[in-house]
Amino acid sequence: PICSVCVVNFGARPVTIFSGVMISGGLMLSAFAPSVHFLMFSYGAIVGIGCGLLYAATVTITCQYFDKRRGLALGIVTMGTSVGGFLYATGQNELIELFGLDGCLLLIGSFALNIVACGGLMRPLHLPAYYLKQRAALVELSKDKLREMALERTGSIRKSLADPLIAAEAGAPLTHKRKKTLSCSTLAELFKTLQRCCSEYTRSLVARLSERVFVAMCAALFLYSLGAFPPLLFLEDVAQSQGLMEGVSVIPLVSIFAVAGGVGKLLLGVLTDVRWINSAVLYAFTLVGSGAALLAIPGTRSYAGLQVISSVLGFFSGNWSITPYMTTKVVGVERLTEAYGILMFFGGMGIMLGPPVVGWIYDWLLSYELAFYSSGSCVLLGGVVLLFSALPCCTARQEPATQLESEGPFPSLFSCLPKTSSEQEADFG
Repeated sequence: PICSVCVVNFGARPVTIFSGVMISGGLMLSAFAPSVHFLMFSYGAIVGIGCGLLYAATVTITCQYFDKRRGLALGIVTMGTSVGGFLYATGQNELIELFGLDGCLLLIGSFALNIVACGGLMRPLHLPAYYLKQRAALVELSKDKLREMALERTGSIRKSLADPLIAAEAGAPLTHKRKKTLSCSTLAELFKTLQRCCSEYTRSLVARLSERVFVAMCAALFLYSLGAFPPLLFLEDVAQSQGLMEGVSVIPLVSIFAVAGGVGKLLLGVLTDVRWINSAVLYAFTLVGSGAALLAIPGTRSYAGLQVISSVLGFFSGNWSITPYMTTKVVGVERLTEAYGILMFFGGMGIMLGPPVVGWIYDWLLSYELAFYSSGSCVLLGGVVLLFSALPCCTARQEPATQLESEGPFPSLFSCLPKTSSEQEADFG
């Protein structure tokens, strides 16, 4: 939510540039970390917040620029994370062997500075809220200066008519009181502005959380993030513990997951552009497929089977390209940044809680079977919840959003007004 507020107020370009500086600085600072606790701050907090800012900004401006081929554009944009993950996973060990861990972090931090150059190309279509407020404040300031000049002119005329000594004695305390009044009024106005912004954000947040499809999307994304990401971390451990990697030409499961994820993001993004395909139902289908694949992991007795499951999980993980498209269809482009920030909050909570829960289950039972069963059940439950919530009303929710994107904000405002008698006669005829 903080990232979405920054994008709404300052725009995608400044936020992207600032996030590039944060990511690069956090990575370079991690090269000089004296302890793990320092890494939690430099790598975890600074780089993590920078990545959150970057993701929200790139997704928002992509949805604003593309309308007809939005799914394809989102697929291409999100596919970059899979390509980068694949290249970095294969080249990380080589960089560590050549330059050490500190040198590797410094190199990756220098590469991350290219985000600043990419962010410079993100020209906004509309002025952000901060610039609009600044413009309104400048206009108001110019009006106040004109009023003060008019008051000074009238005051000088009055002073010329009155006694100079009396005017000087009476003018000093009035000026002092006026300064106090101006300072108090400025603080009160600032407090009212902050209170108004907080109340508006709270009101919009409650409005978003009162929509059934959006609440189902939040629950589905939380359950998917809670259950789908831990297997990526523990699949190699499962293969080693069962002795499935002996005598096999091993292809890293993480690399298979990354390649399949890139293909899935592109193909699933293209599918969302098809008119008769419901994006919410397609997203629910990917969750059901991911849950079924996770439930099949404990029964797999070959490394080739784990490779197939990794490719299936990777392909269905491409549903991250569907998420912003689905959010746009449900809430509209104008509310995309705010709603997507709320959605990513639930996804981040699931990603944060998933691996510790799976690790705790393994420490308790010394087996990954129950962990994978619980993960698959969570993902399957999220898909079923979203499917049943989206089927009866998703089509009705999509129509106003589509009309809003094609006609702009003004027709939707006047569409609820009662028709005139001539319009009713025309409809009747």
